Amino acid sequence: MSRSIRLATRAIILHENKLLLVNAWKNRDHLWCAPGGGAEAHQSLPANLSREVHEETGLIVKVGEPCLINEFHDPRGDFHQVDLYFRCQIMAGDPFGDWTDPEGIVSHRRWVTREEMSKLRVKPDSLAAVAWGDADAPPYDPLEPIQR
Repeated sequence: MSRSIRLATRAIILHENKLLLVNAWKNRDHLWCAPGGGAEAHQSLPANLSREVHEETGLIVKVGEPCLINEFHDPRGDFHQVDLYFRCQIMAGDPFGDWTDPEGIVSHRRWVTREEMSKLRVKPDSLAAVAWGDADAPPYDPLEPIQR
């Protein structure tokens, strides 16, 4: 029996032409992604994203327009997730200040230039193109195998 597809929201946050990334796995910094997380029932996607960004970064954001749909899965298992990415603007909080994720999942965050990002393991593959608004940035990034 397969599990349901997990729905998550993620934030594209640019500040001084740098993108905010967080570690994708608890206490590890070898794979980076945009902040966000699983959507909870009976809460709008923007409300879910605002909550997740605050938990993972300490920032309060204004959630803007959606800009990417990405899905990934475990080809050898039953995990399948769809991430909806939204452009966000910082409204409050210190982008460089200390914070602690109350769920203890995000332990590292960093602001990166596009060049710095090119030297990191980041998912999804289209994140840089979408974040910096490339003309050929895809609105949908098809099914990718999960990275470990």
